[in-house]
Amino acid sequence: MDHNDRPDIDETDVAILKRVERDADVNLADLAAELELSKSAVHYRLTKLKDEDVITSISADVDPLALGLEMVVITEVSVAHESGYADEIGHALAEIDGVFQVYYTMGDVDFIVHSRVQNREQMNDLIDEIVTIDGVNETASTFVMKELQTNPKTVANMSTEMIENVVDGTE
Repeated sequence: MDHNDRPDIDETDVAILKRVERDADVNLADLAAELELSKSAVHYRLTKLKDEDVITSISADVDPLALGLEMVVITEVSVAHESGYADEIGHALAEIDGVFQVYYTMGDVDFIVHSRVQNREQMNDLIDEIVTIDGVNETASTFVMKELQTNPKTVANMSTEMIENVVDGTE
């Protein structure tokens, strides 16, 4: 989706997004009853939100701690600045096992990589893979001691002002 051409979203769409973001497996009849809409109206709006790429997937949230992925590593990556480096190196970083977020940044570092692993050996392997990518000059890693908030929900993390901007089309 071209983010300059945003879809029209109203308060009802936001309410639907909040609800399905909290529980993607919600029953359509229950959602319609909660919002005081017909099932067909909710179905139409969900389809529209999917077609407009507002809802990009329906998935399960898996607790990484339940799988032993207790080590979170934040790695700053500095690279050689050559033509096309951002896409090539960014894709290479994203392909490494354990990496769950890659950000191309402006400032003192070029990429910030968030990773989860189960143990030190996996962490060492992950860092080794990063430094062997052609064009990577330097890395600096920070190890998370305690996770205070990890909420990947988009709508749930938005302020009232942010939601109003979306609804008003003034973002």
